[in-house]
Amino acid sequence: MTSRTVHCGDGVAFLAQPLPPGHAIVTSLPDHSEVPALGVDGWRAWFSDTVAAACRAVADDAVAIFFQTDVKHDGRWIDKGYLVMRGVEAAGSALLWHKIVCRAPAGTVTFGRPAYAHLICASRSLRLAPGQASADVLPALGAMPWPRAMGAAACEAVTRFLVDHTACRTVVDPFCGVGTMLAVANAAGLDAVGVELSAKRAARARALTIADLRDRKAARST
Repeated sequence: MTSRTVHCGDGVAFLAQPLPPGHAIVTSLPDHSEVPALGVDGWRAWFSDTVAAACRAVADDAVAIFFQTDVKHDGRWIDKGYLVMRGVEAAGSALLWHKIVCRAPAGTVTFGRPAYAHLICASRSLRLAPGQASADVLPALGAMPWPRAMGAAACEAVTRFLVDHTACRTVVDPFCGVGTMLAVANAAGLDAVGVELSAKRAARARALTIADLRDRKAARST
């Protein structure tokens, strides 16, 4: 029987305490539009600092995984993959893999956001043998219970990696939104801990199930 705990609170404050062994972080950090008081330059620094805090919070042989979509601001792209890697390197961690998740079919023209998202995994001491490689391009996001959610298919790819190649038995999402990653982790037999600033979203994250995600996927395909 898996467990799920969702705290209504500040994900950054949560990251100040180290996590026990067997815990992995899988998360998606907020866009600058969600923290407007920082300004874009302040948000960029905050973003990389928060990635570094997440990397430091996990045990040496554990992983921190980030799902991020680039954004356009003032006619210029902000590359969140670059911002993630600044934080990874500041924490003394190393890149284990960097996958591209297709948000739209290849050849599709999109506006404001690209047709792909980054999925980046880092660890301080864990290393992967060549035989542990997996696909670098994921063809679809999967079901999304809200517009800023991690896609369920991307979450499922992450949980397969965690189960097959790490000692992770608990997934922690300090910016869990409505809980997509938590629901997918539970369905894969992993415990889950989430943190969400919005009480309304935290309540949804406590209740979301893999069946809800499958229903949403079925509804989109009809």
